[in-house]
Amino acid sequence: MARRDLESGGGGTKNNRTEENYTAHESSHFYEAETHWTSWLVPMFVVANIAVFVITMYINNCPKNNIGLQGGCVAKFLGRFSFQPMQENPLLGPSSSTLTKMGALRWDNVVNGHQGWRLVTCIWLHAGIIHLLANMLSLIFIGIRLEQQFGFVRIGIIYLVSGFGGSVLSSLFIIDHISVGASGALFGLLGAMLSELITNWTIYSNKAMALLTLLVIIVINLGIGILPHVDNFAHIGGFLVGFLLGFILLPRPQFGWLEQRRLPAGVRLKSKYKAYQYVLWIVSLVLLTAGLTIALVMLFRGEKGYDHCHWCRYLTCVPTSKWECSNGS
Repeated sequence: MARRDLESGGGGTKNNRTEENYTAHESSHFYEAETHWTSWLVPMFVVANIAVFVITMYINNCPKNNIGLQGGCVAKFLGRFSFQPMQENPLLGPSSSTLTKMGALRWDNVVNGHQGWRLVTCIWLHAGIIHLLANMLSLIFIGIRLEQQFGFVRIGIIYLVSGFGGSVLSSLFIIDHISVGASGALFGLLGAMLSELITNWTIYSNKAMALLTLLVIIVINLGIGILPHVDNFAHIGGFLVGFLLGFILLPRPQFGWLEQRRLPAGVRLKSKYKAYQYVLWIVSLVLLTAGLTIALVMLFRGEKGYDHCHWCRYLTCVPTSKWECSNGS
């Protein structure tokens, strides 16, 4: 996306107009050169997710474990890697019992079984090859560009912490069913894109169109989450965590601060960030810390989200004449 410089370099006088020699085009190229990274972590995440799915299917071993059950394995030519019957798993994947064994998110295991590690392992599991392909294509499309702009450390933190946050919110509300997938982490990247656009608002051209486009994408994806059997709480939790992390990890310095080494001696230097960026940083850090702490305390005390928010059931499934919603889905 085209960028322009934040403002002229600071503090010049009538006899000193050095900063004005830098055009918006030149400053944009300078800024992009300062922030370009080679993406390797996101591709590694993709490889890791695929590898975990292959291992899961190996352990699932449908031909051996599906004896006597209604319906045959799908794609039997794959041997032990063949998929569960379509009646059981239309996404072309393993059984629920195999996913649970591999670390799927399940409220009873987390709370009563003290298996908090499932809050992390579930984001590396997928319900089927369709689920896996959809998430990995989204990760490649969104994640690689972000990693190129902000580096592997910040994007890796956003991906992992957002996935964890999505798992925490999901486990507070999804009581009777298992949950798997990287969707919470992916929504965290979307949330970070939105907050990055807001906190770095002045460096973007066509900012209104960029904001509208991003909001449409987010609304559509969250809207899909109100369909049955989709864990929209993981989406919402991941999005909120990523949105706050974007304000914390992705603010860009003022262009005048980046250019300070080119300024003449004696020129007063600018602050690295604008005042509103510091405010958003502090507020987001407080909200993120408080939110995750409260959610984790509620979860491990065995509290259920619906006891405190009865209408929240409509955030994950809206009943219509075409389908029904259960309280735990």
